[in-house]
Amino acid sequence: MGRNDRPEETAPPEIFYNDTEARKYTDNSRIIKIQTALTERALELLALPEDGTPKLLLDLGCGSGLSGEALSEEGHIWVGTDISPHMLEVATEKEVQGDLCLHDLGHGVPFRMGTFDGAISISAVQWLCNADTSAHDPRKRLRRFFETLYASLAKGARAVLQIYPKNTEQASMITNAAMRVGFSGGLVVDFPHSTRAKKYFLVLMVGGTTAVPQGKMEGDDMYDDDDVAPRTSVKVHDRKTRRRKGDKVKGKAWVLRKKEQQRYRGLADVRPDSKYTGRKRKDRF
Repeated sequence: MGRNDRPEETAPPEIFYNDTEARKYTDNSRIIKIQTALTERALELLALPEDGTPKLLLDLGCGSGLSGEALSEEGHIWVGTDISPHMLEVATEKEVQGDLCLHDLGHGVPFRMGTFDGAISISAVQWLCNADTSAHDPRKRLRRFFETLYASLAKGARAVLQIYPKNTEQASMITNAAMRVGFSGGLVVDFPHSTRAKKYFLVLMVGGTTAVPQGKMEGDDMYDDDDVAPRTSVKVHDRKTRRRKGDKVKGKAWVLRKKEQQRYRGLADVRPDSKYTGRKRKDRF
């Protein structure tokens, strides 16, 4: 699988994260660093009371316990759920401090009402947008998930879900599903103008009308592996001289593919496709 491929489009999570993938994922130092940074940011957005009392937190899609270890470092008690038995097996071997539950989030959150002081999820909820079988309806699965998540949280608690939406439509589908069951809140986008460091956090609140937190901006500390060099511009009249001799002129299919990649990265200034897309311009343009 290439670096830019989306694992949720490759296979269902319980199949994709087999024993080999689960161990490879857990032993990858880059992934450990990213997961830790994202969990720390999710905890910041949870805005838990600083009263010195450990909180009971729910880790949705806990995987092999990388995010749970960050919760334990902060002194919290946690329960983790995941659909991959191989991921949970690795977590058990690591002797993580949280309790573990094998469960499909699309079937709902299997805990009593008002159990948790907060919930987090790192890179998991977007998997619910895929119809892995003919019986899977993404909208129904999202509704069931958010209904039961809302019920499992104590009044005034928050859930912070870090997601990788495929596009703006998928981000809206997830956010709207949460709002329809009674949550308040919304999307927090860190580093919105960066193609690599940009991260989406859906911050949900049970009761109250607290304002949605602000996202991080350029100038704040970026996630460890996502520092991006400034983008440089190329003038139109320079393009011809910069092309090496023998290079092929890129056609319409290449242009369309690049534009789709830019939309996926969240760039707001991507022009809509038209009959002129990919046409060769005259030198005087």
